[in-house]
Amino acid sequence: MKNHIRKFLTISVLLATTSASICAVNKFINATATLKNLLHSKSKKFYKWKFGRIHYTVQGSGSPLLLIHDLMPYCSLTEWKSVTDVLSKNHTVYCIDLLGCGCSDRPKITYTNFLYAQLITDFIKHVIKEKTDVAASGLSGSFTLMACKNDDSIINRIMLINPVDLAVLNQIPSKKSKAAKFMLELPLIGSLLYNVIMSRANIDLLFTENFLYNPFHQDTTLADAYYESAHLANGNGRYLLGSIKGKYIYCNIAHALKSINNSIYIIEGKSEPLAEESIALYRSLNSSIECEFFAHSKHLPHIESVKKILDSMDIFFN
Repeated sequence: MKNHIRKFLTISVLLATTSASICAVNKFINATATLKNLLHSKSKKFYKWKFGRIHYTVQGSGSPLLLIHDLMPYCSLTEWKSVTDVLSKNHTVYCIDLLGCGCSDRPKITYTNFLYAQLITDFIKHVIKEKTDVAASGLSGSFTLMACKNDDSIINRIMLINPVDLAVLNQIPSKKSKAAKFMLELPLIGSLLYNVIMSRANIDLLFTENFLYNPFHQDTTLADAYYESAHLANGNGRYLLGSIKGKYIYCNIAHALKSINNSIYIIEGKSEPLAEESIALYRSLNSSIECEFFAHSKHLPHIESVKKILDSMDIFFN
């Protein structure tokens, strides 16, 4: 009996020590990742939405233009930093941190395509308060198209930068993806797993392998901002990552593409995997879509090919 009690106490002490160590490691990572405070905004503009505060910036004057970054916990409105100054000469430029990203709130919820489509709709109606042009990057292009389909009074012209392949958007949650979401949402293990996925080494790898055509042009400050964004709010970005890994964020947008009458312009980095095949699928559903391929660019042409993308935006939005 005494041996059983001893074993139980030993296991209890080991579990408690391990849990405390994991908690300490998670707190240390989140604290050190945000030391530079790169995402601090002097404007401190927030839209009080029903699911949390939405951070945004406003710059310039003229016709409204909403810029929406790609969707991952490391993303933020910093993605557009290279183009906002020039765009603000002819437009009132709104940059938004989507829920779960940047300096916006990161609630412990399941994030869906409909949630973001509703956020875009409400932000335009309550903050911009007039029909606006939109430029959206990556996965956010699908939210923009769905918002436009649901309410044709809010969006004028749409520019999509490297929109997600339609085959990817057609995915639905499976047992495997639900398990991945469950693991990421566990209090200690989920946080540790998230911190491994969102380590600085992995952020740097994303820039060199996935984001940039020329990795030698990597902006260290931008990578710092991505790393900081991933670890704000004590790493609560894991709930958004869980929804992405769980495939809750995807939605079949074929009907939206076929039904909307807005001018749509797609810019694709020539070095983005399956770039031409992806655009062909979009145009097969809506033949009026215009497109342009940027040579020597990959996932972030608005970072790599600033002059070219500004020229294209000037022609399309003016």
